[in-house]
Order: sequence, then structure tokens, then C-alpha cells
Amino acid sequence: MNIQDVVKTLESVRQTNPLVHNITNVVVTNFTANGLLAIGASPVMAYAKEEVADMAKIAGALVLNIGTLNETEVEAMLIAGKAANEHGVPVVFDPVGAGATPYRTETARKLVRELNVSIIRGNAAEIANVIGEQWTIKGVDAGEGNGDTIALAKKAAQQLRTVVAITGKEDVVTDGNTTYLIRNGHPLLTKVTGTGCLVTSVIGAFAAVEKNFVHAATSALISYGVAAEIAANEAAEKGPGSFQIAFLNQLAKIGTDDIVRYGSMENIE
Repeated sequence: MNIQDVVKTLESVRQTNPLVHNITNVVVTNFTANGLLAIGASPVMAYAKEEVADMAKIAGALVLNIGTLNETEVEAMLIAGKAANEHGVPVVFDPVGAGATPYRTETARKLVRELNVSIIRGNAAEIANVIGEQWTIKGVDAGEGNGDTIALAKKAAQQLRTVVAITGKEDVVTDGNTTYLIRNGHPLLTKVTGTGCLVTSVIGAFAAVEKNFVHAATSALISYGVAAEIAANEAAEKGPGSFQIAFLNQLAKIGTDDIVRYGSMENIE
């Protein structure tokens, strides 16, 4: 995989306009929809258990996010996930806050146990807690940890038999064998609610058009991080509110030249 593959996958998202079915949390719904529209995808938020199977089977990807989970929503996620699995639709899972409470942790483990998850995206603490490793978490944010995120990602990918994307100061994507380190993004992303949830949905859009899920997640994270860097150059001094607007604008505007100039990835096999 090289930087031109990232460009091609981004272009494919925009040309295909994939339908991304999100069962996500109430905090981020609007931002997620706008971000997906900006990058070139078509978002739908469908939660009712009576329709999620029908929606999931016609989607390009299904994104499950447990940020504001409840029993009814978890039931809908399982129904949608099983329908997606039956129809070959990739499932992307965001275990928001896994480790913060026993219910949240067990729900995350239940979903990865009962569904065929194509990609799981979280911070180091969330991924660690899904597989039973120790890593502190504060609410839904990763706490302090000195662990090796590359080793953690590989272990999780092998244990869960899926592609793992751990995001942070540097992002790691791996299937347990092929591993990429991505060095794009900006600290202001941590000052806007929902940027982690949105990147999971953007990964879903890329997975809808690229069936090599390591390549899909890597391409999504590079595109997302480059957009954040350009937006920060324009709006950082004004604060996170202006950055959020600039970021959405850049998700829509980034192109080949931006990806080639700023994209930073390393194959660390």
C-alpha cells in the first residue's frame, strides 16, 4: 500500500457515495452525519429494531457505536449486525468507553463475540479493555498509559480476528500481520466532541468501497488526519468552534495534492 492507494480510495468514496448505516450515540449524530456528507458518503441513522435489519442489508457499511448505550439500542445493534453479516456488509465497531463500567465493557465484548466485526476502532484503553488488558480510562477518554499500542493492536487483532485501529497521537492499523502507523491529525481533534466517533463512521465509508480493511482504515485515518491538519492551520487561533467548521470544510475539500503532500504512513511489519 502507498499514498496513491489512499488517494484512490478517497476518490472511490466520493464517486460511489456509499450508504453508511449508523447506530451511534445521541451526542454525535448531527456531527457524524455532516462529516460523512462532507467526505462524500451518504449517512443514515436508523435505530428501531423493526427496521435496522432491512437498512443494514442495503448499506455499504454498518457502524455500531455504544457511546450512549441502552438495552433497546444494544438489541438493535445485534439485529443489524447479524443482518449485515448475512449480506456481506462490513461492520465497523466503536467500543466507546469500554472499561468505564462493567455494563459498557460486557456490552462491547458481547458485540464482538456475537458479530463478525470487520474493523474495531477505539483509543488504546477501549481496545485494551475489550480484550481484558489493563489500561486506565476516564469516562470515555483514554487515561494515562505507558503500554505499547502497536503490540496491543496486534494482540487485539489476533484475539478478535479482525482489523484493529487504535487512534491517538499516532494511529495504528493492523490485522495482526500487516501493520501501518499513521502520523496525521491535530490535538484540536480532542477538543471537539465526536471526532473519534466520526472517524469510525468515516472508516465505515472507506470500508464500503475497499474490501481490504487494513487499507480502508489506513486510508480513512490519513484522509481524516490531513483534513484536520489543514483545518488547524486555518482556524487553530480562533479556537475549537472555528476548527470544527474548518474541519468539516476540509473533509469536503481535501484532494490528491493534500494527501500526497501531508499524508504520513509507515508499514511496520
